[in-house]
Amino acid sequence: MKFNPLGQSGLQVPEICLGTMTFGEQNSQSEAFEQLKYALDQGLYFWDTAEMYPVPPKPETQGSTEIIIGNWIAQNGNRDQLFLASKIAGPQQGGSSIRDGHTRFIEQEISSAIDSSLNRLQTDYIDLYQLHWPQRPTNFFGALGYGNQQAIQSIDITPLEETLTALAKEVSKGRIRHIGLSNETPWGTMKFIQLAEKMGLEKIVSVQNPYNLLNRTYEIGMSEIAQHEGIGLLAYSPLAFGYLTGKYKNGARPKDGRITLFSRFTRYSNPESEWATEQYAVLAEKHGLSLAQLALAFIKQQFFVTSTIIGATNMQQLKENISAFEIDLSEDILQEIEAIHRQQPNPAP
Repeated sequence: MKFNPLGQSGLQVPEICLGTMTFGEQNSQSEAFEQLKYALDQGLYFWDTAEMYPVPPKPETQGSTEIIIGNWIAQNGNRDQLFLASKIAGPQQGGSSIRDGHTRFIEQEISSAIDSSLNRLQTDYIDLYQLHWPQRPTNFFGALGYGNQQAIQSIDITPLEETLTALAKEVSKGRIRHIGLSNETPWGTMKFIQLAEKMGLEKIVSVQNPYNLLNRTYEIGMSEIAQHEGIGLLAYSPLAFGYLTGKYKNGARPKDGRITLFSRFTRYSNPESEWATEQYAVLAEKHGLSLAQLALAFIKQQFFVTSTIIGATNMQQLKENISAFEIDLSEDILQEIEAIHRQQPNPAP
C-alpha cells in the first residue's frame, strides 16, 4: 500500500480510500462488515462516509451507513486504527430528512450535524470532516454553467468566513481533526485557502471531487491548486458508477447494477461516454488489462491525487479494485489514453 501526504497536515494516508455509500441500501450490515474487515486487513484504514448516506438518499435510510460503521467500531474496538471521513450535507440535494433540505453552513447546524454523526459512528472524533457540496449555487454535480445571476444574488449565502470559523471551533474542541471540501470549484477552494491564511484558521487538507477517464475536469484549475497549495484530490466515482468496468456495455443492465436499480443515475448514460468507454476498453484489452484496472491505475498515477475512493457491492469487486493499484501504466499507455481523451474530452462532467 502506497501512502500520500494529506495536504499540509503532516499525515500520510493510503492511496486507496474505502467508499461506503452502498452500506444500508445495496449492502446489508453483514456484507458491509465483510468489506470493512477485508479492507482493514489490506491496510486500507481510510474510510469515507457522510450523514446523507446511503445513496440514493431516502428519509427512511438516511444515516444508516454511519450507523453500520459505528456498529463495526463498537464490535471491534479498533477506532484508533482507522482514519474516518464524513460530510455535512448541503442544501436541497440532502433531502427533506436532513434539516428539511435547507442546510446552512453556520455554527449551529455544523455542530448539530457533527453531534449526530458522532452518535451514529459511536466515536468522539472524526478525522476528516468535509462540506459535501457548496451551500452557494455553483457548477457541481455535472452542471457546467454558472447559472442565473439574478437567482444567485437573491439567495442568502453563509459567508465562507463564518463557515470556516465554525469548522475551526470544532477542530479546537477535538471533535473533528481536519477539514476538507467536496464538489468544490477552483474559486471556492482558493477562497477557503486565502481566508484560513488571513484569519489564522484551520486550512483545508483535501477536496473530494469526481475524477475518472470520462470526467477529467478536475485537471482544469483544480490540479494547479493542488500543485501550488499542497491540497490533494480524494477522487470519487473512479469507475463512473460502474461504466468503466464494462458491465453496461452495449446497453447491458445487470440486475444488481446501480444504473439498473436507480434510474436517477444518468450522468454517464450518453452516446459520447459510451463511445469513449468502448475505446478505453479496447485499449485495456490490447495491453492485457481489464477496463477497471486501466481506469484505476490511471487515477493513482496523477500527481494531484491523494487517495482514490473505491466502492463495491460485493467482495469480488472490492478485491479486484484494490488489486488494480498494484499496476503502473507505461508512458505508451498513458499517451494512448491521451489520444482517446483528445477525441472525446470529458463526455460526462
